Amino acid sequence: MSERRERPPGTDEGISVQAGDGVLRIGLDRPSRKNSLDPAAVRRIVGALEDAATDDTLRAIVLAGTGPDFCSGADWVASNHGTEPQPKPRPGSIQRRTALQAHRLVALLTEVQLPVVCEVRGWAAGLGCQIALAADFTVAAESSRFWLPFTQRGFTPDSGATWLVPRLVGVARAKELLLLGRPVTGADAAAWGMIHRAVPEADLGAAVDELVTELAESATVAVGLTKRSIHRSLEVGLSEAMEHEAVALELSSRTADFKEGLRAFTERRSPRFEGR
Repeated sequence: MSERRERPPGTDEGISVQAGDGVLRIGLDRPSRKNSLDPAAVRRIVGALEDAATDDTLRAIVLAGTGPDFCSGADWVASNHGTEPQPKPRPGSIQRRTALQAHRLVALLTEVQLPVVCEVRGWAAGLGCQIALAADFTVAAESSRFWLPFTQRGFTPDSGATWLVPRLVGVARAKELLLLGRPVTGADAAAWGMIHRAVPEADLGAAVDELVTELAESATVAVGLTKRSIHRSLEVGLSEAMEHEAVALELSSRTADFKEGLRAFTERRSPRFEGR
């Protein structure tokens, strides 16, 4: 494991970023606003994920919220009301900004070749829900709530909702969630296949820690390449998916962890992977 360090220390823009023991922990730290995300907070998370993508000391990423809720979504108040009068933006402003903000964040969660674990208690609404669904493993309190209230607010979904939700739960349930805006409990989200697991709230921290430890001790390169292959397979046919698998196999078979896995198998013991 890597030596513990922090980068950078403290909390900026309501987001805390700390790295230690091979794990990057991103905290949504704005409980007075239910951890809603304004553009500056989104940029902070995007920057942390971009840095993580090339940091060879990291082996897993965790996202969690401070307080009773994970994230209530984008902070529309902060995004639209500054202290000074703002000129009316040019047409297409939402389309231009969203690609570099919320959409970039969700894409990075699926693209970064490190396993991403999301810990959810309370509400995960709007963008908060999309973050949880884009993570590789979301562990939630059974009493938590996942909510996509876009049409109930008079506008359409963003942040990959129309791509993520149907693939996770099927079209019929996706329409219930996206067209009717029905919230779903953590327990039901797990039963539907939206998330990895739901546990009693008292057990949430321990369940997340156990999973993160397992991932941080795994063959990091192989896990990252497998994650990449899974996401590519959703977009291509069988032949092209197998081409991606062949490239991933070539790369993973050149790692030290691959050699350790073979030795462990021969010696009939558990492998001791170092993430290289």
